[in-house]
Amino acid sequence: MDPLGLTSADPLTDLLDGVRTRGALFHRSALTGAWAARFEDRSPLALAVLLHGSAWITPEGGDPVRIGPGDVAVLCGGARYVIADDPATEPDVVIHPKGRCTTAEGEELIEPQAPGAGAFWDTEGADGTILLSGLYTVDSGTPGRLLAALPPLAVVEADVGVCPVSRTTFEEIIREEPGRQILLDRTLDLMLVTALRAWFTRPGAQVPAWYRAHSDPVVGSALRLLRADPAHPWTLPALAAKTGVSRANLSRRFTALVGQPPMAHLRHQRLALAADLLREPDATLATVAERVGFANAFALSAAFKREHGISPSEYRTGASRTDA
Repeated sequence: MDPLGLTSADPLTDLLDGVRTRGALFHRSALTGAWAARFEDRSPLALAVLLHGSAWITPEGGDPVRIGPGDVAVLCGGARYVIADDPATEPDVVIHPKGRCTTAEGEELIEPQAPGAGAFWDTEGADGTILLSGLYTVDSGTPGRLLAALPPLAVVEADVGVCPVSRTTFEEIIREEPGRQILLDRTLDLMLVTALRAWFTRPGAQVPAWYRAHSDPVVGSALRLLRADPAHPWTLPALAAKTGVSRANLSRRFTALVGQPPMAHLRHQRLALAADLLREPDATLATVAERVGFANAFALSAAFKREHGISPSEYRTGASRTDA
């Protein structure tokens, strides 16, 4: 038996391994009566946890979904959404990037808050709904492959997955003591990983083809090899030799399970990784090209533009504006 933590990577570990947030924001609310908040924070990932009571979440362009005590909602893609006591209630609070709060008319709401803990738009009384929202403030800790694997709204019900953060735990985390922000960051990561583990492993879960392919002894091995070292000068014969099958067998099984041939998958993986790395402020195009297996910056730029329709510099400029 392998020691704890030393087993070969499973598909969920592979998917979530790059999740690292910086500057996490939390909104904690005790709400009674009719209430609604519209989130326009553009967070690539956000979590909403009901510690008490019930609420409705309406994603932009989607139908309202009810959540109850202990349920965790994961919102993906940065689109607007509304959390309310009832789908018919009009929002009177708007959450903007960096935790700024306004009324629906745009008037600033200034509430006492501690650095890093987010805004507190609490009302009197805790007998109604107690809502905890966590926001990823930048995309650099959220791999694009993870965002592509998630729907705009994923709700993990309390009887499927247990949220690791209680009201008492959160009160301890937000105390104004050294290390508070890193605690908030890692708490949000833990909440996300716990929720998504329940989401992807629940009965009848719709998961990407490559996720299912990890269970195949040949294709799973090939996927792990490509993921572990995307910069390696892989060829189909070399990958087939590593997995112990013929080129034809590997190509046929890989295409059937993943939906594309091995080298096409590697190219897509390299460009997705490049997009994530380009969000790092100090990364040059040359260093990104080297890290993802392109011969030089020119080769990466040409492939990136064919894939995304814009150059790496244009992509980086748009990403920095989103993160600002």
